[in-house]
Amino acid sequence: MLRRILPAARLALQLTKPAVTATRSSSYSVYEPDYLESLKPKFPQYESLNVQIKGYDYPLLESYQRFLHSVAEYLDLDVSDCYALPPQQTQVQRLRPNSTVIESEYKLTTYERNLQLSNVDAPIYPQFLRIAQAALPEGVHLSVSEHTDEHEERRYVPDRDLLDLKAELERMGGATPTKKK
Repeated sequence: MLRRILPAARLALQLTKPAVTATRSSSYSVYEPDYLESLKPKFPQYESLNVQIKGYDYPLLESYQRFLHSVAEYLDLDVSDCYALPPQQTQVQRLRPNSTVIESEYKLTTYERNLQLSNVDAPIYPQFLRIAQAALPEGVHLSVSEHTDEHEERRYVPDRDLLDLKAELERMGGATPTKKK
């Protein structure tokens, strides 16, 4: 599938690349060197994007994450990080019609994978998103958002032993500050 999509993406990239011109703008200052203007990006950029994929089928999700990573590398996007979050368990109960009697019970596991993209050019982002949506497997949920501190905090699993020790210390009256002489 990647072989069918990638030539179209390559053609779209060629159409969005600007023509190189050697004109000098009159906005340069006498005191600033010309190369400072050439260091600025040609297009607006997204600083950091999180591509989040969720699903119930673990092998399918892993395969799709690998596919998205290869598409991002093909489009010269900077994949700064790839990580998995712990699976979440959900218990679903099916009731008999017009009663509270449980007919069946299911335990569903939701898996989540994340790709973090850095410095994404605005013209390339829609192409990446179209390819990702075109190849989206059934049962997989895709969402893209800008990176926030909340995304970073969700990534780390809290240490329960350390939290229990802190709570016990608070119950005992907290830590006593030591005086320096």
